[in-house]
Amino acid sequence: MKILMVLTSHDKLGNTGEPTGFWLEEFAAPYYVFTEAGAEVTLASPKGGQPPIDPKSDDPAGQTEAMIRFKNDPVAKKALANTIRLSDIKADGFDTVFYPGGHGPMWDLVDDRHSISLIERFYNAGKPVAAVCHAPAVLKNVTYQGQPIVKGKRVTGFTNSEEEAVQLTKVVPFLVEDELKRLGGLYEKAADWADFTIVDGRLITGQNPSSSGSAARELLKLL
Repeated sequence: MKILMVLTSHDKLGNTGEPTGFWLEEFAAPYYVFTEAGAEVTLASPKGGQPPIDPKSDDPAGQTEAMIRFKNDPVAKKALANTIRLSDIKADGFDTVFYPGGHGPMWDLVDDRHSISLIERFYNAGKPVAAVCHAPAVLKNVTYQGQPIVKGKRVTGFTNSEEEAVQLTKVVPFLVEDELKRLGGLYEKAADWADFTIVDGRLITGQNPSSSGSAARELLKLL
């Protein structure tokens, strides 16, 4: 079982002057769900090399089991420091693709032509695609049979009220919830910050950081 995880290379939070990147828990929790199941995990990002970790996601007060494990795992740290450039990845070498969120993907992966074509190749080949939190935004420009991939599909992603809670409604290029609805997705959500994952056919989406482990487990079930 070969799983591709695609991370952002973007490290600037709009025009705020603050850093951003991927959300550590959304990488660490799925990574261990996959590796413990015996999967071979490959990490990729638009620029390759070390992707930026959103410093807010590494708050000492919010350390999860998976995050602590990652920090004491030289193999995982080395893999993360050496992600493969996205343009060098071929979909046919993998069984599925998983996108961790964080705010970073909204600026680079949404419009990245390699990412868009990769998701389309996976999906057209009958392989599942999973994205968590802000990462369902990467589906924005992806089409399937001439329509937005999310059209008519049950989906979730970071809610408008969660974005408001972190005070970034005016900073992000668009709101994940609004955009999934605009594209014709059948958007659903649970309470803010609750673990909530939706599987519709071969599309798996998770609402927020706490949904990353469950999204990964649902993906394994599909595989």
